Amino acid sequence: MLIERNNYLNKLINFKDKQLIKVITGIRRCGKSTLFDLYIMYLKDNGVDENQIIKINLENPDYSHLDDYKKLYDFIKEKLQDNKMNYIFIDEVQNVKDFQRAVDGLFIKENCDVYITGSNAFILSSELGTLLSGRYVEIKMLPLSFKEFMSANNDKTDLIIKYNKYIENGSFPYCLNLERKEDIRTYYEGLYNSIIVKDIAKRYSISNYDQLERVISYMFDVVGNLSSTTNIANTLTSAGRNISVHTVDNYVRALTESYVLYKASRYDIKGKEILSSGAKYYLSDIGLRYYLLGTKKADKGHILENVVYLELIRRGYEVYVGKYDTKEVDFIAINENGVEYFQVAYTLQGYSSNGSPIFDREIAPLENIKDHNAKYLLTMDFEPLTSHNGIQQINVLDWLLSK
Repeated sequence: MLIERNNYLNKLINFKDKQLIKVITGIRRCGKSTLFDLYIMYLKDNGVDENQIIKINLENPDYSHLDDYKKLYDFIKEKLQDNKMNYIFIDEVQNVKDFQRAVDGLFIKENCDVYITGSNAFILSSELGTLLSGRYVEIKMLPLSFKEFMSANNDKTDLIIKYNKYIENGSFPYCLNLERKEDIRTYYEGLYNSIIVKDIAKRYSISNYDQLERVISYMFDVVGNLSSTTNIANTLTSAGRNISVHTVDNYVRALTESYVLYKASRYDIKGKEILSSGAKYYLSDIGLRYYLLGTKKADKGHILENVVYLELIRRGYEVYVGKYDTKEVDFIAINENGVEYFQVAYTLQGYSSNGSPIFDREIAPLENIKDHNAKYLLTMDFEPLTSHNGIQQINVLDWLLSK
């Protein structure tokens, strides 16, 4: 099933023929290769000949002989068309040693427009970033948004049922081809093992799989909770699983660099500074959590918070967890237009464990902020669009489908 990923496709179109390397990053199987296919279709529909397009997937055994940068460079160079623009697509480029040299060699040619993908942030943080600083643009890709998921689901079921299917069956595009729960689980098993083995254990030379998986299980379990590597290490050690803070830090960094987890640092709204202590971690796909931990322990509020966090990232915001005195604002979202505040609650109905109304607890952090930036309260409650002293209460599913 070919799903239009217009948000990402339009970015590629806007950068077409620009003297920049286009780098598409994201977790394995989030749709990077399919995005290349969609863009190649666009190129062909707009006058680009087949022989001007060179596409290589370095996870395909057909290209296993391209195991160093010189072989990769020479292979592509032989296919280049003189006096024409060549569109070069290299998938999973990190599989070739010193790939950045081949990419740089192609980039400096006037008739090469270069596009690459990678499943590990390390390609930008060190290898590619060092050599090509200022000469590339990164397009960060995530699995399907709820809106993209809905575009491929034309059945007449209730919107909340579709949302539950979205989070439980997962947001990886291929899941839409699978109907049976057991098939989806088998798919996730292969995906999970590929990420652990290829993108984490092999890349970071981790031999203690058992210890790594314990950290992964813990991180998946505490999605949406404030965490620190010290607390994680102490918790696992107290449970009889001795592990150092340094090891936890390495594993968590590997998970973020492989785009399994995203880190949201804390931001002091009053002091206007990023705090070094504590952070929240969100999963690139909730289906991974359900695969590993099942659905019984899932906190609906934190799961929804995860979905909103990813949507803000998709919309181009820089996202932090807010702190205002002793109260917490779920998200501070910053872009070129300014700052917006978001509070996320599954429902505002009922009372907290201490007997106070849930509505009062959720709205209080936003009411304390006295600036004039936009403030939103997102909830699954189907209520008419409401404003509470300038705080807009919106149904979160409507918000997810709004852009």
